[in-house]
Amino acid sequence: MTRPSQDTGRAPTDADTDTDTENAASASGDRAPVVVGTPGSFARGVLDERHPALVERVRRATPYPPAHRRALDALLDEITKGSVERLDDDEPGAGLWRDEPYYGRRWADVPFLWAESFFYRKLLAALEHFTPGPWLGIDPFAPFKNAELAGSKVDHELSALDHLPDLPPAEQDRTLLLSSLWGNRADLGFQLSAGEAGLGDRVQGLVVDDSDALWDILAAGVPGGPGKVCLVADNAGPELLPDLVLADHLLATGRATSVVLHLKPYPYYVSDATTTDTLACLDRLTGAPGRAAAVGERLRDAVGAGRLILRSHPFSCAPHPYDRMPADLREDFASATLTVMKGDLNYRRLVGDRHWPATTPFAEATAYFPGPVAALRTLKCDVVTGLAPGTLAELDAGAESWRTSGTHALIQARP
Repeated sequence: MTRPSQDTGRAPTDADTDTDTENAASASGDRAPVVVGTPGSFARGVLDERHPALVERVRRATPYPPAHRRALDALLDEITKGSVERLDDDEPGAGLWRDEPYYGRRWADVPFLWAESFFYRKLLAALEHFTPGPWLGIDPFAPFKNAELAGSKVDHELSALDHLPDLPPAEQDRTLLLSSLWGNRADLGFQLSAGEAGLGDRVQGLVVDDSDALWDILAAGVPGGPGKVCLVADNAGPELLPDLVLADHLLATGRATSVVLHLKPYPYYVSDATTTDTLACLDRLTGAPGRAAAVGERLRDAVGAGRLILRSHPFSCAPHPYDRMPADLREDFASATLTVMKGDLNYRRLVGDRHWPATTPFAEATAYFPGPVAALRTLKCDVVTGLAPGTLAELDAGAESWRTSGTHALIQARP
């Protein structure tokens, strides 16, 4: 087994000392406070319910030895009864988290984005994911991911690709974009809260639809024609499959000369996609009948030819918004015709995990981003920007849970 990358997600970045970024964050805080686990909030529910449930689910899924089970017990006790504790000094990469200001405080009282990220880092530490030995690199979420990917529902969705050539080109574009968007409903972490009933028929509840602007950005390309597209993946399995199909479509239709698929360098947030998950999806595609197999073969060839580039950056697992991204990642995004951010976590990191007024323009919240950017996201947390006032009034007059239920979605883009 190849040793996984060391945990460097907390490494200091060039942007950490950027005065403009700090001033912007300060100004944002005046009207958009950082999300924390206040009583009755969605964030508090994740901390009090989803995280303990996940610890138990991980424990049941794999036959861990006694030491690992004791470590899980200790983590469960900490997140339910205690305060935030540091990683052990002998934990690989612990030094990168040493100077955080949140230790000794209640989990609910620190920024939610940081608390979630540190919980998953501590879960991996409890299971010796980074420690040399027999459990090095073992993905604790693999049993869930593998079951999702092998499910009959995936067979049904892949078979639908056989009908794609029957559609006009514009309808093909929209079908594959919406498939990538609504694939986020497959998020395993969301299932812990929504249950199986929450994953029924996908509700076409687009609250923002900038798909025309997205295609226009791709059509404009860069000087000299189409260029690179960065696709920042979210979840593995049934969500990653339509993302890969979309990547194939961008390459096949000449919207992109290459697609850089940004993945997590190690397991993160239950179902987040890694390189291992991507290779499993390629196998799933090539092993399917019909058009899916052809898509899988083209994608495999694209990897070999350097047109589909699998990339993982330590900052993908950092507990910070993208306005603190390091210079090399900023350069990667800046050189792309378009960067597409998939899913809820990437959205929170893109606009900032803050209580923005929902009518705050998406372009304003992402003004720092170094190039054209789009977000494909189903709504499963409180953070949202870019809504028209009339849309917001209509949503607020309806179901209270529209921000968090996963029944609504958005496609946002800015050049």
